[in-house]
Amino acid sequence: MTSLSDLTVFRCLHDAGVALQASSQIGDGLAIAVWDRNEIAFTRYDNPNHHTLSLYLEHGEGFRKRLNDGWKCSNGAGDLCLMPARATSDWEVSGPIRMFHLYIAPHAFDRATCEMFDMDPARVSLREDAYFRHGPLEDVVRSAILPLQWSRPADRVAVGQAATGLMAYLLAHMTDRRPDLPRRGGLSMAAFRRVEALVDAHMDHPLSLDDLAGAAGLSSFHFARAFRQSRGETPHGFVTRRRIERAQTLLRRGWPPSRIAILCGFSSHSHLTARFRTHTGLTPTEYARHHGRTPIGFEDKGVALDPPKDIALWKPQTL
Repeated sequence: MTSLSDLTVFRCLHDAGVALQASSQIGDGLAIAVWDRNEIAFTRYDNPNHHTLSLYLEHGEGFRKRLNDGWKCSNGAGDLCLMPARATSDWEVSGPIRMFHLYIAPHAFDRATCEMFDMDPARVSLREDAYFRHGPLEDVVRSAILPLQWSRPADRVAVGQAATGLMAYLLAHMTDRRPDLPRRGGLSMAAFRRVEALVDAHMDHPLSLDDLAGAAGLSSFHFARAFRQSRGETPHGFVTRRRIERAQTLLRRGWPPSRIAILCGFSSHSHLTARFRTHTGLTPTEYARHHGRTPIGFEDKGVALDPPKDIALWKPQTL
């Protein structure tokens, strides 16, 4: 997951001493922040490495954006700005403002393009726009994101869903699309076996769509489409299922869920529990007990467990 400090716009504001009121990473490639600013300054976002949706929450009437033939002035609170990745932009800052930012990494946007709309990301571009109004988008930010405690696990899920909804709207309504290329066939068995081997060997690593597509020898878009056509599930669904299956194997052997979470690529014990329950209808502990195991007891007693020799996970490799 890309850290906040790696995001161009976030880093630019931070380095300029703008007051950060709140921030959070809320999913793979998604982050949010609220900034307070009160100064007269000039800001350039130079070749940003991510997309940004900005909402002026309070004030901002003295701001304006440079265009090719002049300037476009803000109307103040309620204005939205859309800044695509790689689009350098210049802004004149004057007076107070409180603003909300949604940061979208290109790989997250591309993944949504593939999985939600079945389009080739290479043929879709996000539009650049400044100081437009859109009541539903503003309502999502003000009612579904800002009131929540971003650090609380339950609220993080809700915030992540709201941010994903914002991204989906941008993709559906604020993109330019070129005609798609003809569909290709499904995934060959040899390519699938290479993908399967990669997942099994690197289950404790974050695996991106690009990683899987590289193993198959396809572009990310055509891989995602071919995979669904041949396997009847998305690549993300396949990886999650393989991780759950690995977790089931380790639970039947008495491994503690907190350790299994790390070894199977889940961010935490609670993350494993949520995904495990979705796929099996049971929590990891319930599943282990159903199979005559008490994994938490092993963990509490500090018993050292040796890795099973037949599981490739225990020989981690670097991508």
